[in-house]
Amino acid sequence: MQSFVNRLIRMDHLILYKSTGRPADLASKLEISERSVYEYIRFMKGLGAPICFSRNRGTYYYKDSGNFAIGFFASVVPTVTSAAVLEKKKEIA
Repeated sequence: MQSFVNRLIRMDHLILYKSTGRPADLASKLEISERSVYEYIRFMKGLGAPICFSRNRGTYYYKDSGNFAIGFFASVVPTVTSAAVLEKKKEIA
């Protein structure tokens, strides 16, 4: 059984390469129900993924370039010391 995150990664890959097929095909590839496919798509769209469906090609695709990133990305916040603040005040004055 695949985890939620693994399915999202697989779905992203299939969408990126425009190889999802129709919702029933995608459900089969991910071993989930067709209803779950719609829930995953709605979840990804809710997080900003520009997912569209092409009736002509019969596949989901991203409207814009990019891919769906899943994970935690730590940001480094610079530390401001009181000495640096005092020095900045002197420069302004």
